[in-house]
Amino acid sequence: MAKRIIIGDNEVTIPNITLGVLPLLGLAFAFWVITGVYMVGPDEVGVIRTFGAYTHQTQPGLNWHYPYPIQMVNTPKVTEVKRIEIGFRTLRNGQYRTVEKESLMLTGDENIVDAELIVQYRIKEPEKYLFRIVEPELTVREAAEASLRTIVGMNNIDETLTTGKFRIQEEAKKQIQTILDKYQSGIQVVAAQLQDVSPPKQVISAFKDVASAKEDKNRLVNQAEGYRNDVIPKARGEAEAMIRDAEGFKESRIKRAEGDVANFNAVLKEYRKAKDITKKRLYLETMERVLPDIEKIIVPDKDSGNMLNLLNLTTSKEGGK
Repeated sequence: MAKRIIIGDNEVTIPNITLGVLPLLGLAFAFWVITGVYMVGPDEVGVIRTFGAYTHQTQPGLNWHYPYPIQMVNTPKVTEVKRIEIGFRTLRNGQYRTVEKESLMLTGDENIVDAELIVQYRIKEPEKYLFRIVEPELTVREAAEASLRTIVGMNNIDETLTTGKFRIQEEAKKQIQTILDKYQSGIQVVAAQLQDVSPPKQVISAFKDVASAKEDKNRLVNQAEGYRNDVIPKARGEAEAMIRDAEGFKESRIKRAEGDVANFNAVLKEYRKAKDITKKRLYLETMERVLPDIEKIIVPDKDSGNMLNLLNLTTSKEGGK
């Protein structure tokens, strides 16, 4: 039964609290406490906010926080690698469509190219990712497009289409990361990969002709270089061989001349000891070399007397002398 209390000029009615209300309040409080239980997945982290302000993080598993409105929790996937496509969009059937307003860009030599980029990223700092930036996916997309346009604009079209692709990818990755760090986005860029770089569709056939001409030029240059690399070493080898032969001939002639001089000096020494005898010996030896096959008749002079010095220079039929 309700009680009435007079306070000043007013009468206040206070209802009687029965014991049946207390269990209901207890159940409501228990249910409120249970609402603070939450699960953090193995690829997630729990980010706790107390009255809207970030306070701390919790690890994967079953956790509890003060129920709403005291505390709230977000569980972003920090190990998941997310993907952003610049210049194209992948469709559900596995095909993709080009987004020309993103892909068409100007090179350093004022040519237009159609460049498509894939950016992969993950959450590095969850509290910054959740509370420092709005629409993280849009932020990464705009940072990637701006970075790619800047880097392509610093390269000519030949480098962009051919040899400069890898360098453009690496520079784009670094520049995207720099922009996101300035925004304190809490995002780490894992990779930046050029999906396709090509001339615009309207002039792609002309670019193919130019590329084919360049390939022909490079092929001819390589053939000429190969012929040059084949001929020059051979010519150098032949020249070296001729030089070596000439040097050998030179040494041979020098040694032979030195031998002839030594032989002449030896003969001269003996000649000086007995000039007449040596002179006659040399004469006979010369005749022996010059006239081996000639039949000879020797006629002595009147002063030689009955004695005749004779060297048999006739070769017998058996080959003896």
